[in-house]
Amino acid sequence: MATIVFLHAHPDDESILTGGSIARAADEGHRVVLVIATDGRYGETPDDLADGETLVARRRDEAERSAAVLGIARVAWLGYHDSGMTGWEHNGVADSFHLADLDEAAGRLAAILTDEQADVLVTYDWHGNYGHPDHVKVHHVGYRAAELAGVATVFEATVNRDAVRAQIEAARTVGGPAAEELFGGDFDVDGPADDGNPMGEPAAAIALRVDVSAWASRKRESIRCHRSQVTDTMFFLSMPDDQFDVAFGTEWYVRRGVSGPPVDGWLLD
Repeated sequence: MATIVFLHAHPDDESILTGGSIARAADEGHRVVLVIATDGRYGETPDDLADGETLVARRRDEAERSAAVLGIARVAWLGYHDSGMTGWEHNGVADSFHLADLDEAAGRLAAILTDEQADVLVTYDWHGNYGHPDHVKVHHVGYRAAELAGVATVFEATVNRDAVRAQIEAARTVGGPAAEELFGGDFDVDGPADDGNPMGEPAAAIALRVDVSAWASRKRESIRCHRSQVTDTMFFLSMPDDQFDVAFGTEWYVRRGVSGPPVDGWLLD
């Protein structure tokens, strides 16, 4: 059995982007470790915080609940502050992940990789899927930590922009659910994301297509654990099960040096 470490920027990112792969790896008997870079303090603040309860504490609790649903053996925190979206004043706050020294942050992760004797590390694509400063940092910290710890196998979790576009077009063609219902609001996969680039990567840049349809319900339950972030998660949870399975029953990974189009495979083959 192998040990696979998933590095994510904020609590709830693990559910949306890689929840199916995490649950699959755990069910197959592998040790799964989740490392969360930031405390998520600039996420949505719910109305039901108890007296003295902070959003950071709530999101830590939600992450632990999500980990239990997915079968994660260990949740580790790198200890940085959330940096907020591009251009927010929080980008420049001391202790933000965005401003962290690369080698220092990578050293923290490398210590976990070494302690766990990790076989595989999962990080993000080159622009963190949508350009959020913390997500971009995850990409760089992940690769540097893998170098420091000697982890040779690194995958980049991403979104298949071509597949999302095709799903939207198919929904419109057959007169099924509106794209707004399927993906939320005025979502445009080809429009500029937080850094001005389109979301994710085209199929030509993606190496691996992972079928997680058998774990889609666990993925959705994991998303449900992050109840405080209702704006980010509501459209995932309001979709009928069959629509959710179609939209999120496949997860996509880039591998340096391996071009697309993606082939069916698994992170631990």
